[in-house]
Amino acid sequence: MKHIGIILNGVSGRMGTNQHLVRSILAIREQGGVLLPDGSRLIPEPILTGRNANKLAELAKKHGVERFTTDLDAALADPYNEIFFDASSTPHRIPFLERAIAAGKHVYCEKPTATEYAEALRIAEVAEKAGVKNGTVQDKLWLPGIRKFQLLKEQGFFGKILSVRGEFGYWVFTGEHEGQPIQRPSWNYRAEDGGGMIIDMHCHWRYVIDNLFGNVTRVFCKAATHIPQRFDEAGKPYACTADDSAYAIFETDTGVTCQFNSSWNVRVRRDDLLTIQVDGTEGSAIVGLRKCWAQHQSVTPRPIWNPDIDSPIDYYANWTEVPDQLHFDNAFKIQWEMFLKHVAIDAPFKWTLREGAKGVQLAELSIQSHEQGRWMDVPH
Repeated sequence: MKHIGIILNGVSGRMGTNQHLVRSILAIREQGGVLLPDGSRLIPEPILTGRNANKLAELAKKHGVERFTTDLDAALADPYNEIFFDASSTPHRIPFLERAIAAGKHVYCEKPTATEYAEALRIAEVAEKAGVKNGTVQDKLWLPGIRKFQLLKEQGFFGKILSVRGEFGYWVFTGEHEGQPIQRPSWNYRAEDGGGMIIDMHCHWRYVIDNLFGNVTRVFCKAATHIPQRFDEAGKPYACTADDSAYAIFETDTGVTCQFNSSWNVRVRRDDLLTIQVDGTEGSAIVGLRKCWAQHQSVTPRPIWNPDIDSPIDYYANWTEVPDQLHFDNAFKIQWEMFLKHVAIDAPFKWTLREGAKGVQLAELSIQSHEQGRWMDVPH
């Protein structure tokens, strides 16, 4: 049994606490660590770091974490801590990663890795030059719905994939009405704080499309700030300076056209908060976060256009839910286990800072497409 110290920086936020601390690192500890090929187990030993001592103490006490500190330099100087993970706000990420790399730590971080592509690429190169192992969170690749889709794809269910249509988002309350508090932090809607739909979600769409449908080669995007004023955590109004919706078309080197609508201003009437419809010559699928429904060519109904009567076809009837054939673990936890094996035994891990930089690149080009009103080529 081997223990490995992990600095968890900035995990006091919702995502950091729930997905990385509780459902990943602590869940791995509760299962007895990560099983290695030689039969031994790797036990993560977290230390929480951040600026607010009271928040750290409260978080540590609530979840039974023994180590926490506001002295990041001391945590970085301790050779017991081999990995640095960052879930702080995006504008602060690069300086934290630079300090960790300079201290010789392996680094793993949330996306986006930066707000600008040049900086995202630079920090990847800094890590590579230092020889430290590095990774970026790309969790959606391990969602149960997407894994079920991948199984269908590998078995040739779709024939030739023709097009992809993604719908993502939900209604985020503005905070102006009593009894309907905000459910996302206010910084998400301020560009100066690293907020914005494009920088948030197009980083995801880059690795999803690249890994599932083909490398993105061009993008056309229209962004909007549909709601100009929201209310912050203290109930005070503020001006929204970041895009809260983005409507994009992505072309790939495989000829698959992908459309993704992303919005915090939509009320959901679909199967999930994220649905991706994949249409192929032999079959189609609706991919959600946890479920996947498929319709084969052989059971596809034959619609006839007639707006004068209610449709005689139940368009939901001929879709079959792909069953759970194995236990699907938390997507963040799966990638954490892979990164821990990468550090401990040099197991393969392709989701590096350089891969993360590709997401920032696509977000940057999407913003340029919106500003210039034209297609943008995506260099490789």
